[in-house]
Amino acid sequence: MSSEHRRLPQPSPFRQESYSPGELSGECGKEWQSMKINTNEFVEVAQRELTNKRTRTLLDMISSVVDNLRDSAMSSFPDPSAALEYGRAIRAESLARLPELLDQFEKNAVAHGASVFWARTADEANQFVLDLARKRNIKYVTKGKSMVTEEIGLNDALAADGIDVFEADLGEFIAQLLKRPPFHIVGPAINVPVDEISALFLKKGLIERATQDPVELGAAARRYLRQKFQHLEMGITGVNMAVAETGAIINVENEGNIRFSKSSPKTQVSFMTIEKVVPTMRDAMHLLRLLCRNCTAQKISAYVSMDSGPKKPGEIDGPEELFIVILDNGRSAIYANENLREALRCIRCGACMYGCPIYMKIGGYPYGWAYSGPMGQVVNPLLLGLDRTQHLYRACTLCGKCKSICPGGIDHPKLFLLYRSMDVEGDVQLKGQSRPWLEQKAMNILSCGARRAWHWNAGVKGARPVVNLHARGNVISQMPLLGGWFRCRDLPAVGRKTFRERMKETGQY
Repeated sequence: MSSEHRRLPQPSPFRQESYSPGELSGECGKEWQSMKINTNEFVEVAQRELTNKRTRTLLDMISSVVDNLRDSAMSSFPDPSAALEYGRAIRAESLARLPELLDQFEKNAVAHGASVFWARTADEANQFVLDLARKRNIKYVTKGKSMVTEEIGLNDALAADGIDVFEADLGEFIAQLLKRPPFHIVGPAINVPVDEISALFLKKGLIERATQDPVELGAAARRYLRQKFQHLEMGITGVNMAVAETGAIINVENEGNIRFSKSSPKTQVSFMTIEKVVPTMRDAMHLLRLLCRNCTAQKISAYVSMDSGPKKPGEIDGPEELFIVILDNGRSAIYANENLREALRCIRCGACMYGCPIYMKIGGYPYGWAYSGPMGQVVNPLLLGLDRTQHLYRACTLCGKCKSICPGGIDHPKLFLLYRSMDVEGDVQLKGQSRPWLEQKAMNILSCGARRAWHWNAGVKGARPVVNLHARGNVISQMPLLGGWFRCRDLPAVGRKTFRERMKETGQY
């Protein structure tokens, strides 16, 4: 098979364009609504989710159960800490050698008969698939779970061209019918109650009578999707890892829908972003062990697919042609910045969500895009800009739990502080907004006072009577111009004497 590939000539722009919504009517495949980017609605959606009893009950259960299961799974390593460090070292090496590894991967993938297409932007990637579908007169496709295709709005692009898209992962399938973004990286519809799924399936004609039996509902979705697989001509999947040493692409899953999407059709398209490549199969195997344990507390997932090119002569299944789309979409610019580069270490295990006190209170919807939780807080600002995501990287307690369990070795708190700093300074590349004039002056005064003790003491004495004018009892709950800060906080009234003054009076200073 001939190779049709292009290099990434220049870093693509950071800004991701919005996707036009498709018309929603008729069959399930046409009902995917555009995944609008709603990161700027974080506060409003989070407040709403905080009052959602079902969401809160589910998250409370997850935080008490799944985290323990993950710890138990990790303890199956002879030395869990060493296993984590080894994984982090692999991801560090993968990024350090990224250009070299991508070249090696492409060379070996093409040698096995795959075609590699380098896409700088979401539009280029979508257009490639559209052109491919047109040439082969494709009317519908199935999609294995793929976050990157959600990032680029592939479903909308295909739907706008009259091509039906059927999500094959059960959770994604339910989310598609409900027209909602994923709630969680592992369980996109884990928060949807059974009665709602039953009503949905009844409305869409997947079942003839209402039932809350999960087995019946799963079987109904399976029957529906099996019909699509039977006459499938194009399957689209993501890629968990791409092995430079062999040119193989690897997928992990528990349902078998990715394997169906890869083995049934004549044409397969696999999407990967540039950071998915790892040096060797040995490295990939270790990362798989970490991925599964951190993701679902399994030693290994039910299905692991390793594909080196399309079907070979004599093989009974597999695609007749395999296209691998390597997407940049702003990542080469991230890679060029050594302070931001480690954001690309993420292996999409989702462990950081289980440990995050913020995600475990509000769930995935407030993050407003394909990537949620701490991984979303790290990735979204780089892909969408600091101006559209400032609530995300500010909604962090900096507790460091995500950093401590990340198998990729990402220092989330450090990146969040960096984003905040870049936003305050008005970073041009990432569209930092700077801060209002009044806030800047207040911070300058505070900084000046903190540099010298006598500045601070004089400032406290001068500010004390003014600040205490707003005290009710010994608590300050509101002050002019600081309504936002006091919305969920209060302060004790400033004491009549400072700590140093009291220490001097007692002779201890």
